[in-house]
Amino acid sequence: MKINFEHSGNFNRFETFLTKAVRIKPITRMILNKYGQKGVEALKNATPKDSGLTADSWYYEIEETKSGSEIVWKNSNVQNGFIVAILLQYGHVTKNGGFVKGTDYINPAIEGIFQRMADEAWKEVT
Repeated sequence: MKINFEHSGNFNRFETFLTKAVRIKPITRMILNKYGQKGVEALKNATPKDSGLTADSWYYEIEETKSGSEIVWKNSNVQNGFIVAILLQYGHVTKNGGFVKGTDYINPAIEGIFQRMADEAWKEVT
């Protein structure tokens, strides 16, 4: 069985598309790393400090999803199975039954990062 393939024209547009697609991923990762680090700095500066351990425990990871990539900020300071950054954010019960009210420090710190990312993305598309 013989298969013949004929075409007219060229694949210039397709090759251009592939070239751009290959370039986008490293650029996207570079941008996400940039804002991931800025987020870590913002969270570190905004975290209430006693010992400073929670503030110094912020880091980020870039995770691949079905629709693209995303930055996930995390905190590695865990005490008795609880992430201290979350306890500071939302509050917690004490050993003697009292309650320590949380402080919303995460949302204001990250909000500025989201805005800068959106502004940079808007500049790229306009």
